Amino acid sequence: MIQFVSHISPTGWVVAVVLYVGSGFLHGTDAATRENPSALGGFDQYRLEIRGQLAQQRRFQSDDIETEIERNLPAEWRPDTGTGKGVILVHGLGDSPWSFRDIGPLLAGRGFLVRTLLLPGHGTKPEDLMSPDFRDWQQLVEDQVALLKEEVEQIYLGGFSTGANLVTEYALGDPSVQGLLLFSPAFKSDSALDWVTPILSWFRPWLMEPDDSRPHQSEVRYMNTPTNGFALYYKSSRAVRNALARRRFDKPALLVVTEHDSVVDVASIREIFERRFGHPASRMIWYGELAAGEQQDRRILVRSDSLPEQNISQFSHMSVLFSPRNPLYGIGADQRICWNGQSPEDYASCLAGEQVWYSAWGYRESGKVHARLTYNPYFDWQLEVMDSVLAAAN
Repeated sequence: MIQFVSHISPTGWVVAVVLYVGSGFLHGTDAATRENPSALGGFDQYRLEIRGQLAQQRRFQSDDIETEIERNLPAEWRPDTGTGKGVILVHGLGDSPWSFRDIGPLLAGRGFLVRTLLLPGHGTKPEDLMSPDFRDWQQLVEDQVALLKEEVEQIYLGGFSTGANLVTEYALGDPSVQGLLLFSPAFKSDSALDWVTPILSWFRPWLMEPDDSRPHQSEVRYMNTPTNGFALYYKSSRAVRNALARRRFDKPALLVVTEHDSVVDVASIREIFERRFGHPASRMIWYGELAAGEQQDRRILVRSDSLPEQNISQFSHMSVLFSPRNPLYGIGADQRICWNGQSPEDYASCLAGEQVWYSAWGYRESGKVHARLTYNPYFDWQLEVMDSVLAAAN
């Protein structure tokens, strides 16, 4: 049990959706409303309600309240010329719509109406994740897809980590979904004890009790998550695996994983891709190494995640999402994540601004201090692969 707690809690699993606590957007809607998506009030109304929630409930991390609200709000990017295509992007556990700050505008530039969501319990303070139920997250995806269908003819879905679980489960039950973009999909945890979290959540609110020894929240994500958050992640992974066991996704899909992901069983994800994602234009990007005998599916594209010339030892769970130019997470940006499974001395050195290397959570190497890698050096190449997958979905 101790190994389980120390391994998964600080990683801050990621989800990609946006929910409003206290309204129909968070707790579901009645049948009449679901049959008439316009009754939800539209995406602008959804954003307005979330804005009010953030203003009242968020524990702000800076004096720039308006910027923090905007970074955590569900976002929308509209294309200059409509193509009849739209995409919803869902963040991961502990994260926010900021996860798609780089990808969203680029998809809009390719003709998509792009929307991000905020899952219930997110964007305010970590303890608010004690309240949501898994059905709340599923309902938000269903409602927002219904709203988007009123404006576009073709629906695509994307997600990061837990968000990838949510959108994949939905897509397997809705044949109108034309394609998927899945970043660090968390179909299966690398912990054999994740099934315990729904039980633990009833009597142990936190796997790691909040204290002053480590950060618990940043401007755009939670750094510590209550047990109920991990329980909801587990339920999402169980739901998507059950759905994949019943049917395949035979439309174009992009799956992006890193070999040294500290929270996901990536070997299992690769097997699922090969067996259950059958479209010939689907691609898996594998950041790491594969032995020659392992790489049997030619749809898997491999790039090394060891880049010593850039002080990168390995890629992290979150790094696949962000451009090196991202203002918070890119090269030289000010959101260095020093809480990365290091010794207290290395943590202090990182906080002091000393030179660091970058890695996934928990990686250690003698003589090197490692912060979390928060950007993708191959981001532009990854976009080219994404474009090829989306082109096949037309």
